[in-house]
Amino acid sequence: MSRSARLLRLLQALRSLPAPVTAARLAEETAVSPRTLYRDIDALRGAGAVIDGAPGYGYTLTEDPALPPQSFDRLEIEALVLGLSEVASRGDSALVAAAEAALAKIIATLPERQQRQAIHAVVMVHRYTRPPMTAVDLSELRRASWEERALDITYTDGTGARTERRIWPLSIVYTERSIVVLAWCCLRQDFRQFLVDKIGHVAATEESFRPRRVGLLREYIARMQAERRAQPAAGEGTA
Repeated sequence: MSRSARLLRLLQALRSLPAPVTAARLAEETAVSPRTLYRDIDALRGAGAVIDGAPGYGYTLTEDPALPPQSFDRLEIEALVLGLSEVASRGDSALVAAAEAALAKIIATLPERQQRQAIHAVVMVHRYTRPPMTAVDLSELRRASWEERALDITYTDGTGARTERRIWPLSIVYTERSIVVLAWCCLRQDFRQFLVDKIGHVAATEESFRPRRVGLLREYIARMQAERRAQPAAGEGTA
């Protein structure tokens, strides 16, 4: 790991771990010796970070030079905390980690009074049940959507029939009970909704559908809205 990457990792650890953070814990997080850790703390201080504490007492990041100052009112802070808590309660492990890191970064930019409001927010998310975990790597689905690359999947539909599909993934939608991939199905030559827990094998391809994702998604959403207006009681589509 390069020194710059190590310093960024140390800065993120100071943002996200409960303060004060011991030198031993910081050294563990950044995979360095205590002596190197103390030098890295001094380097961050030299770059403008205000880090309170000393060896034997733990460290607290009180002013973060890497992030611009932010200002939110209390209701905006509650909304941010609630939204990111919802991600942490519904997302896969990568999204959970990203939500926790994002909240830590946001809190690190706030003035002290607003930091306390964020840490001790009056709203929280608690779910007694979570959507069932799937064997599908959602990171692969997200990456293919962003990169606008086709995926080859196996899919088991509502009748139990198993098919092989090539899809253009457009969006991932979290509903109350399931996670759904909105896609263009090359087999059916039409838009389809695929329940993630019904998807089997997923393989990335070199086929690109750039720059069609945004236009296709807009068209699909418009079609779904029109169908909903025409049939208010209709449920999710089938693949």
